[in-house]
Amino acid sequence: MNILGISCFYHDSAAALVQDGVLVAAAEEERFSRKKHDNGFPEHAIRFCLQQAGLRGEELDYVIFYDKPFLKFERILLTSLQTFPRSWGLFREAMTQWLLDRLWVKGIIRSKIGIRPHQILFTTHHMSHAASAFFCSPFDEAASLTADGVGEWTTATMGSARGGQVHLAKEMRFPHSIGLLYSAFTAFLGFEVNEGEYKVMGMAPYGQPRYTDRVYELLHLAEDGSFQVDMDYFAYHYSVTSPINGKFQRLFGPPRNSLERDKLDPYYADVAASIQRVTEEVLLKMANSLQKETGSMNLSMAGGVALNSVANGRILRETPFRHLYVQPAAGDGGGAVGAALYAACTLLEQPRRFVMEHAFWGEEHSPEAIRRTLDENSIAYECCPSDEERVETVVHALENGKVVGWMQGRFEFGPRALGNRSILADPRRPEMKDIVNRKIKFREAFRPFAPSVIAEAAEEYFDLPDAASSYPARFMLLVVPVKPEMRHLIPAVTHVDGSARLQVVHRETNPLYHRLIERFGERTGVPVLLNTSFNLKGEPIVNTPAEALSTFQRSETDMLVMGPYIVRK
Repeated sequence: MNILGISCFYHDSAAALVQDGVLVAAAEEERFSRKKHDNGFPEHAIRFCLQQAGLRGEELDYVIFYDKPFLKFERILLTSLQTFPRSWGLFREAMTQWLLDRLWVKGIIRSKIGIRPHQILFTTHHMSHAASAFFCSPFDEAASLTADGVGEWTTATMGSARGGQVHLAKEMRFPHSIGLLYSAFTAFLGFEVNEGEYKVMGMAPYGQPRYTDRVYELLHLAEDGSFQVDMDYFAYHYSVTSPINGKFQRLFGPPRNSLERDKLDPYYADVAASIQRVTEEVLLKMANSLQKETGSMNLSMAGGVALNSVANGRILRETPFRHLYVQPAAGDGGGAVGAALYAACTLLEQPRRFVMEHAFWGEEHSPEAIRRTLDENSIAYECCPSDEERVETVVHALENGKVVGWMQGRFEFGPRALGNRSILADPRRPEMKDIVNRKIKFREAFRPFAPSVIAEAAEEYFDLPDAASSYPARFMLLVVPVKPEMRHLIPAVTHVDGSARLQVVHRETNPLYHRLIERFGERTGVPVLLNTSFNLKGEPIVNTPAEALSTFQRSETDMLVMGPYIVRK
């Protein structure tokens, strides 16, 4: 049984292929189109998934779309009419987009893939989110929590899941949304909505949550985490230019100048800390209420808000839940996986056979393809077919302060580079944070970097009990304290508040990357590497050898390792 899941037409379009209940390929369209957060129909991602399985479109049994376009259109239309004439710009833009393609998803799928109408299925946006977490988790049963900006009408759900069924018992509806609230502050703080939310999370530790009282003026919060937003302060329900209005600015002041990229004004850092704190408290209330209702010790989470790794850490520490699974592609891209697994496990009642132990579901490039790219560009290189020799060469470079572009195997599904499309550096050198931010990533100086640590040493360095069994830590979706006695050893990956968004690396799921970190630890005594995504500011993470080479040449990265080939500057 071959089932293709598709998500598109909002942001982070993606495709995923499930065969007999097991995921075999998944990728965001941006990795092929090179348009960051590409929201178009994922033709390239679909083609990749089919090629990975050796299938033609007509050989698919079903294609399932991750939400219900007519319900989403209904929400946009009704909201525009309720706020007219202020919503004229939003209405005009929506009509252009929806009447051209978004309403005709079924016809587009038929024409692009060559499949019959009765083989095309639809599910709801938040069911796709919930399924993407639970059906990828190791749990037989779990509480289910989803939260994002908005799907059709829904902005968050609470429910339970068991076997092949997910029951969404409660929901919040537009315009009341923790995701849209956080995005409004993202815009206020000078960052791009649907792109800069993690920058707010990175800025927050530089401030103090002094303005939580002002944030709470914007919403009326209940004990179960549900809330109502005071829409007098917002414009996201009618404006295409700004999610906030003058009343919001009278409460918080003028928005931060987005051109002052590296300037950390204490006031705006405090505002970032305040919205981050309120978001955490809302999610904690939701999680505590959900645990009380379900009695489960397991929690599965998805939706863009589930990428808030600071909140995830607090959920594990401060609620009764003992086990947490977060979909590594928790945003809309992951909806493609959720839709496909929902079709397999729920609609078709196939037995569950899959756990997402890793995120390496993208495209891989052969040594021959890598060598051809290097030869065509007249690049000098050395071939290192022995994994151990390659590891030794890279460790020696890292020890000596070199920054390494590392491209191996299939690229990651989701927003995090987890050791197959990474830029690596020595975490013991405090200057590495500034070097990589300024000379290589060309991004804000306050942005933190993640430590990759081998599972065997994770608890030695980080305050995370039973770290080896933590699924969010595998996917870099958990912020935890660095142990105080270890902070001086890894200053480049320890954030200003003593925390880190760690990645725990397992030998079973990424043996080469694990060996690299392990060998670095044998040589230095510190089995940790600084890991950031292999891309430049404003670009998607690299996929092909040509993209990796271009990124290497346009930055001050010292060494490029693609498969068995090593390029030096």
